[in-house]
Amino acid sequence: MADDQFPGWHGTTIIGVRKGGKVVIAGDGQVSLGQTVIKGTARKVRRLSPGGNDIVAGFAGSTADAFTLLERLEAKLEATPGQLQRAAVELAKDWRTDKYLQKLEAMLIVTDGTELYVVTGAGDVLEPEHDVTAIGSGGNYALAAGRALMDSDLDAEDVARKAMAIASDICVYTNGNLTVESLPK
Repeated sequence: MADDQFPGWHGTTIIGVRKGGKVVIAGDGQVSLGQTVIKGTARKVRRLSPGGNDIVAGFAGSTADAFTLLERLEAKLEATPGQLQRAAVELAKDWRTDKYLQKLEAMLIVTDGTELYVVTGAGDVLEPEHDVTAIGSGGNYALAAGRALMDSDLDAEDVARKAMAIASDICVYTNGNLTVESLPK
């Protein structure tokens, strides 16, 4: 089957919210192949503890590729303890220039409880302007909902949960089975 005829992997919505002294990353559990839901309980948000420092990461894209990137991020964090931005930039540089890593298809949202970044294979390390960021198939829906909810009395986790509920109602590649991890600022 030609590449353009193969039904691509879809599914995943990950949101990161920083509000009121807390940073939350939430992700849905759906993995789809074409129009078929392959799994509804995937865990796409992980807690990492390189060198005893807590980091939360959420990923969208190929699971094997994301795990490779998470391992590389952990190594970068161990080499630069307590410096998430530096580790993320080093990962993005490697991802963009290494012939093996260039083929990886995933995106990451990472936080240490203070900093919040989206890391991409294009070499980007992006910090959200409005303390909300999202990636994946339903990312734009979750982002719009999250930004609208930021002015409410909801805390970071409630903003993330409500934004994900809205995204799962709109995006057929997103479900309401959430994994939520948070860190204090």
